[in-house]
Amino acid sequence: MMPRKRKWLTPLNAVQSKPSFSPADTSGSLTGVFDGNSSPVSSKYFTEEKRTSSRLGTDFFNQPCINLAKSFLGQILVHKLPDGRELRGRIVETEAYLGGEDAASHSKGGKQTARNAAMFMKPGTLYVYQIYGIYFCMNVSSQGEGAAVLLRSLEPLQGLDTMKQLRSAQRKASAKPLKDWQLCNGPSKLCQAFSINKSFDQKDLVRDTAVWMELGSEAPGEQAVVTAARIGVSYGGEWAQKPLRFYIRGNKCVSVVDKKVESEQGAAD
Repeated sequence: MMPRKRKWLTPLNAVQSKPSFSPADTSGSLTGVFDGNSSPVSSKYFTEEKRTSSRLGTDFFNQPCINLAKSFLGQILVHKLPDGRELRGRIVETEAYLGGEDAASHSKGGKQTARNAAMFMKPGTLYVYQIYGIYFCMNVSSQGEGAAVLLRSLEPLQGLDTMKQLRSAQRKASAKPLKDWQLCNGPSKLCQAFSINKSFDQKDLVRDTAVWMELGSEAPGEQAVVTAARIGVSYGGEWAQKPLRFYIRGNKCVSVVDKKVESEQGAAD
């Protein structure tokens, strides 16, 4: 039997609440030691210590869906490939899907299926589904029965050449070369660039050795976060207009910029 999550859906009037997690400064972490000639010596012990301390754990993921969607902004997604190379990207855009009451969610009505099972598992579980028979989208479960956060866009940080190869493999040979900011500026694009497919469904970001999240160097301030309607969920009726998409203002890697909302929020600040 799969572990169940506690039934807790955050009211929509909490959208403007601050994230319940504030990243700490990790700039002082040790990454190596020095010999008598002051030359750096690689040490797996220091490397592992840094990774362990910066990896996001259970307490981070165990948040109400809206809070988690906002707290993801600025954090780092990591995929360690089978050959040992690591891909890293900063999360710059997310969407919250609140579970049973959310008509745009795959778990609307509280219905659990083989496809959406990960949405009902413990916070920090990946929910990866396929669209159009060829593309994938990546979500992370949160507090709340059937609630999860869609990762919409990343700012690529490490392994860009590999990301370009992975993206190019699914594009026409005649297509123009991708610019760095175009590698992960959409939910399916980031899955392509990070080689994420259905095999990642139900993986645990807290314990998995191939995919995890790390603490970002800095979190965006409240005024730097834009709150807008979600993308491509017109089937959700009134829920299509709910302010459940969050992105970092001014980041070029965001998939869709809502200029109207930015103008309104700027006037209100």
